[in-house]
Amino acid sequence: MKLGLPILCLVPLLAQSPAERGMVHVDYTCTAEDIDSFGLACTEERSCPIFFEVSAVDSAGSSVFVAGDIHTATTTLYGVLLSTEDGGASWSEAIPRLRSTAFEQFQFRQDHGWLSGQRLEPLPKDPFLMITTNGGKDWHQRPLFEETRFGSIAQFWFDSASAGQLIFDASVGNRTKQELYSTMTGGESWEIKQTSSKLLQLKTGRGSGSGWTVTTPPGSKAYLIERNAGGRKETLARFLIHIGDCK
Repeated sequence: MKLGLPILCLVPLLAQSPAERGMVHVDYTCTAEDIDSFGLACTEERSCPIFFEVSAVDSAGSSVFVAGDIHTATTTLYGVLLSTEDGGASWSEAIPRLRSTAFEQFQFRQDHGWLSGQRLEPLPKDPFLMITTNGGKDWHQRPLFEETRFGSIAQFWFDSASAGQLIFDASVGNRTKQELYSTMTGGESWEIKQTSSKLLQLKTGRGSGSGWTVTTPPGSKAYLIERNAGGRKETLARFLIHIGDCK
């Protein structure tokens, strides 16, 4: 599945309050269809606050990618993948929004990149990777399994553009169940290597060494995206957390 051109341009809104100016606002329009299909208890008298949460950030060449999700206090609505090619001055959506989806972890190796995610309805299920082979110009979704399975990708790591491993977490309550998979096809297909009732750990885990960090300073209304450049922090963008209300 080839996902096409950006569908929404994101820029700081002039209508923001002085404290919010300069923050990137992810647009979301609450529709009657979303209220009904997601089972939201939103009314004119009791609105539902809508939030954007940043889960991962990484870069390929001059492009920077930010993954996150739009959600209420109890329900994940859409997974969102954003990109900028001008140092954060403007943003676009790299793929169409994915319903009931949360993204987790990024990794890039030159032009090859992977982003893990899963559906939340409300339990995590149907884990997948978003894969690019051209530096994020195009992405396609590759499910980990052909059938529906509950669980999520706890960790993954690629040693090269083709060779990688991941840990699938199917734990329920206090019962731990994890599975180790490997690929030699860049994540297009996976082979199970181990099933364990104990927590597994990849030799190389989270963190691709890109230097990007996501923080929420105390009292802040935004996620701060920074990069360690020569021993000092450079701010790329601030993403507004509370993006609207559903009524």
